[in-house]
Amino acid sequence: MTGARPAATLSGGVALLERAVSYTLGQLQVVTSAGLSRRTPCARWDLCALLEHMNDSLAALQEALDLRCVGPGADTGIGVGLDDPAADLVAALRGRAGRLLGALAGTDDDLVHIGGCPIPTSIVTSAGAIDVAVHGWDVARACGSTQPIPEQLAQDMLEISPLLVTRDDRPERFAAPIPVPPQASASDRLVAYLGRDPALA
Repeated sequence: MTGARPAATLSGGVALLERAVSYTLGQLQVVTSAGLSRRTPCARWDLCALLEHMNDSLAALQEALDLRCVGPGADTGIGVGLDDPAADLVAALRGRAGRLLGALAGTDDDLVHIGGCPIPTSIVTSAGAIDVAVHGWDVARACGSTQPIPEQLAQDMLEISPLLVTRDDRPERFAAPIPVPPQASASDRLVAYLGRDPALA
């Protein structure tokens, strides 16, 4: 693999994030209130906690695009009712995703300041795309679905993952990579690189 292809994928971070959001929104269709206590491939979270984390992540991305900086403690504005908490969580995520997609439409590659460090928007959106897509996969698995990340989307993310997820990110943000066969799909190789076992249902 040459350096040109990952660089080109990174520069298309906005389109990558749009594709990741589209995939993940599709996985939310299988979420039910009865399943909110299910375990997810993220050992720290049940499905309810994962959905809340995803809402926080989308809020941070929105802040990065709107304000060109990310500060601590963004107010997600999420509210969960007692009658159908899954519907409330999913509605909050869909609303957040819709606003994010709207913000992406006018995004340029200006700098975003994260922790005082200036980072190109294309890198922020590329990293956000990986986070959004793999959590969409987590949601699907927690709900008993085996819907993979679309092959081309997963392949594009595989090319940039080593640039965005390094040894310093483990084990805090991601577990150690899981070995998979060489013939594994791009989706399986991507989630395995990010510390998920694609063989686990």
